[in-house]
Amino acid sequence: MKFVLALPILFINILLLTTTPGFASTRDGDASKKAEPLRLGIVGLVHGHVGWILGRKQRDDVKIVGIAEPNRDLAERLNKRYHFGMDRIYASTGEMMDKTKPEAVVVFTSIKDHKKVTLAAAKRGIHVMVEKPLTFDMDDARAMKAAADSAGIFLLTDYETTWYGSVQRAASMVRSGAVGPLRKMVVHDGHQGPKEIGVGPAFLKWLTDPKENGGGALIDFGCYGANLITWFQGNRRPETVTAVTQQIKPEVYPKVDDEATIIVTYPKMQGIIQASWNWPYSRKDMEIYGTKGAIYQDDATHMRVRKPGMNFQALEADPRPAPYGDPFAYLASVVRGKIDPTGSLWSLENNMVVVQILDAARRSAKTGETIRLMD
Repeated sequence: MKFVLALPILFINILLLTTTPGFASTRDGDASKKAEPLRLGIVGLVHGHVGWILGRKQRDDVKIVGIAEPNRDLAERLNKRYHFGMDRIYASTGEMMDKTKPEAVVVFTSIKDHKKVTLAAAKRGIHVMVEKPLTFDMDDARAMKAAADSAGIFLLTDYETTWYGSVQRAASMVRSGAVGPLRKMVVHDGHQGPKEIGVGPAFLKWLTDPKENGGGALIDFGCYGANLITWFQGNRRPETVTAVTQQIKPEVYPKVDDEATIIVTYPKMQGIIQASWNWPYSRKDMEIYGTKGAIYQDDATHMRVRKPGMNFQALEADPRPAPYGDPFAYLASVVRGKIDPTGSLWSLENNMVVVQILDAARRSAKTGETIRLMD
């Protein structure tokens, strides 16, 4: 089968791999487990996205066996809402892992704690999925990758935009050559600000702490664009990274940026990542420009296409099929050997590049210099 070379061959091969049914993971040697629910542990309740798993409708693909959260008051407040049972709460990550024996953990801590949790899980041979980003520091990312590789575990990163049918349809269109070779991508992510939209106090506390989150909007929403642009470029790292940050609302966010723009360059393509806590509304969308036309991915399903001499054409993408539309079903399928995550938006190889971009962007914003990513 031949494709128009709108993207690197590597990207095409990656897309085919990640949608190949029946892939048998070499990391899951126990075939008897494949029909059983995945034994899942939750580490941390301080991330607002934890509601995605706590409020998930009962299904037979995963079974929550334990929750690690030292903040008893927070756990009790969430228990009143989600009714998971306080008997599942453990004061430490190690205690939860040792007593409940999860096969995998999903991590809803501060970003800084991702390394600590990953190392603890790898020591016990437990697979890990963290909320975006993987981390913000390249030294931490290298340590996490080394631990995962040594233990033979999966280390995945979850982004909401990975679930979007529009992202996948846009990739298919680019892959087919519908808009020609890419020249520019502009990715917009963010909202009015975490305090403005009313995130919980535990979430807000670490999200606005530069030591725990690595920055503000730059990390919180810059990671989405880094993830997507990296993937569209066959998981290659860019040649340069340039970033500018601002504190438009220093009275609200005195310790971190609330406005960020990151520019990444490739030999024949430029990516612009616009991350903000100052948008008038929540958004996760992007513009993809090729030599023959443009694709506007407006939300999870809605899209527009425009070519020279034509008006906009509206398109609607189908929701992602199971298990790709649900991060926990996806994790279970990966661990059970049904899906190979290699090269996907969730993958470690992609997200090592994402961290390299974020790490360089932080340095660029601080120094005012363009950072060249050298071999």
